Amino acid sequence: MAIWQWALLSLGVVWAIQALGVWLQMRHYTDVFKGITNQFNDGFVGAGHARGRFRKGTIAMVVISPDQKVQRLLTMTGRSVFAKFQRNKEFEGITLSELKARHQQMPVDNFSAAIGKAIEQVEHVRSKPREGVKELKLATT
Repeated sequence: MAIWQWALLSLGVVWAIQALGVWLQMRHYTDVFKGITNQFNDGFVGAGHARGRFRKGTIAMVVISPDQKVQRLLTMTGRSVFAKFQRNKEFEGITLSELKARHQQMPVDNFSAAIGKAIEQVEHVRSKPREGVKELKLATT
């Protein structure tokens, strides 16, 4: 075989390995997301991400209860497909407004950017009227 054929073959092998890694990471992401939505079936879930060109990228998932408290905050930071979600217990139990205040005080990096996007997503979903949920209006006499 000529050298260009070996180069093309090795490029194909590297591409296949990379595709397998992406598939495994997406499977991990969906498994974690399904686990969160099954465990916390009330409230709101927000997911945010921040990509890093030379720094590590971050994905954040935040679960907010109906009474506006953080039930779970998970972050995944890394450059490779072997990164896994980590639970951030220091944010659990605080209110959404307190999380926003802490977010404002964080240094500007991918971690805070991902959490900020997750908070924005939760607020966007909260602002929409929920379909299938009837509002209860009390009659005053």
